[in-house]
Amino acid sequence: MPPTSPGRSPDQRTTHPSPLLRPAADRGGRPLVVGHRGNSAVAPQNTLAAFEAAWRAGADAIELDVHLTADRQVVVLHDDVVDETTDGTGRVAGLTLAEVRALDAGSSFSRAFAGQRVPTFAEVTRFAVARPGIGLLVELKGVWTVEDVLLVTQQVDDAGLADRVVVQSFWPPTVAALRDAAGHLDRALLLALHPDSLAELVEVCADLGVVACNPEVALLAHEPGLVETLHGAGLRVHVWTANTADEWDDLLTQGVDAIMTDRPDRLVGWLDARFDGWSAHGRPSVDG
Repeated sequence: MPPTSPGRSPDQRTTHPSPLLRPAADRGGRPLVVGHRGNSAVAPQNTLAAFEAAWRAGADAIELDVHLTADRQVVVLHDDVVDETTDGTGRVAGLTLAEVRALDAGSSFSRAFAGQRVPTFAEVTRFAVARPGIGLLVELKGVWTVEDVLLVTQQVDDAGLADRVVVQSFWPPTVAALRDAAGHLDRALLLALHPDSLAELVEVCADLGVVACNPEVALLAHEPGLVETLHGAGLRVHVWTANTADEWDDLLTQGVDAIMTDRPDRLVGWLDARFDGWSAHGRPSVDG
């Protein structure tokens, strides 16, 4: 039997479901705003600066990506190599935590962000704990085993964030590992390819026990019944990555539950102008 988090059975759900699972219908049709890799249009993606910018912009949640280093530490980075967003080279899996942390993850975006580091997942959990109400969509990149995913899920539990986190992946084996290792955490299946069959997609989601299926925005144009079918199966729909008003308007019409965007600041204002009485929720002040 696979290992589980202490004191929890594999199928035990959180007592209070994540705020990320509130259907848009319960908010007058207003979708949640999810900062894609933080507020990645104004700060270097997947850094604490980008997460802070998303928080201050009024985002309901932050989407982020995690990998394991060579010494099995969980770090926050989108690509499986460090070349694109840092001043280093090489695969994350081939570098130690110390080597990854020595890299500059801000200068390639702007000199103003020189010295930003690749965050550890532990840093992100501390960030979220200090900002009550912010949700996290945590994407595990690639295929992870049960033993691997426990390195992420245990940190979620230790930080007391189980009711504010949705763990997700494009890879069904990784989602299955999340189910088997930490069934109490809410899970989502990411979707980038056009499904051969909507009925088969719903079956896969049911087998994985996910609470949301999160498609790329372009898929909705090719499969106009996708959102309705997923809602009919009791799933939430968090769409990625929509950055224009035309896309947002179409997603409102389709009734999606959340929108992942590189511009959470703009999306919050755009929604505020359309939902009288459903403005972005207030934030407690944060020092520093």
